Amino acid sequence: MAMGTLKNIAAAAGLLAAAGIGETVYFYNRTMKRGNAKTERTTKMSGTDWEKYFPLMEERKKFVMAQPHRDVYITSYDGLKLHATYFPAIKTVEAGSAVKAAKTEETDGVMRSENAAGTEEADAKIVICFHGYTGEGLSNHVAIADYFLKHGYAMLLPDARAHGESEGKYIGFGCLDRQDALSWIHWVIGECGGDIKIMLHGTSMGGATVLMTSGLELPANVKGIVSDCGFTSPKEVFTHVLNHMYHLPAFPAIQGADLLNRKLAGYGMDECNARREVQKAKVPILFIHGSEDTFVPCSMCHEIYDNCRSPKRKLIVEGASHAESYYKDMEAYEKALTEFAEEIMA
Repeated sequence: MAMGTLKNIAAAAGLLAAAGIGETVYFYNRTMKRGNAKTERTTKMSGTDWEKYFPLMEERKKFVMAQPHRDVYITSYDGLKLHATYFPAIKTVEAGSAVKAAKTEETDGVMRSENAAGTEEADAKIVICFHGYTGEGLSNHVAIADYFLKHGYAMLLPDARAHGESEGKYIGFGCLDRQDALSWIHWVIGECGGDIKIMLHGTSMGGATVLMTSGLELPANVKGIVSDCGFTSPKEVFTHVLNHMYHLPAFPAIQGADLLNRKLAGYGMDECNARREVQKAKVPILFIHGSEDTFVPCSMCHEIYDNCRSPKRKLIVEGASHAESYYKDMEAYEKALTEFAEEIMA
């Protein structure tokens, strides 16, 4: 082979390598680093028309924000200051068709509720809700908080690391967040007492977080897990997005991002996979997914469900796109939650 040809091949290989490195760095910076991952871009990619649900969200926000709540903080296993919003349970009494919320007061810095008879009670059950990619704990849960608060739950709404008021430079995609979830579980037990019953609920990245958490050794207080449109792993969901939404090959961006992430954030893109973690699960899991989800395909839900070794239920909401299931069929969603809770909280 002529020397000129070899030089041309070497030059072409160098250009391809440089292009691959450039693509990897561009992809990584846009998706994995705080500040570069934009909510507007994520919302557009999800394919869900959220504007039609804004009136409902605003209406429910008024009720939710009128309830006693406070900011709480913990330190993560790797030294980050993490933030959450805590709502104590509302003790309620039925009066015809109306539900009257009882008074709530703060004593010694701990929020406790007073029922209609004037008896102070500590929270008996709580749901910890984990939000999705580029979201925030409080703003992402104002709609479903209406259901949980009116059904007697206390609520803890954490901001994931590198989101909201929580510290962190690199997004955890469930792989790091599951350790943070475990820390929040222990905070709840310390705050609410050893008899507290805990449900974990997560949407999208939060759904992946609670599914990945299922493979850990969990306190007996955790009675069940609800995953709404959770994915298997960041590697697999981003491969899907590149292939099916951008019509681009996953190589070398995903492989390069994996190497970068191991060095910078401390975990691999498929190091923690919900499909594998649920094989170790011991607590019951309710899987919810929209049939028309193009961001996290519904096939991932079926795949994780099939691998789950603990008691399980599944609700597929027809016609719902990404994270839309609650809004698309609220009656079916709340019915599934209520039946699941009656089973796990007994």
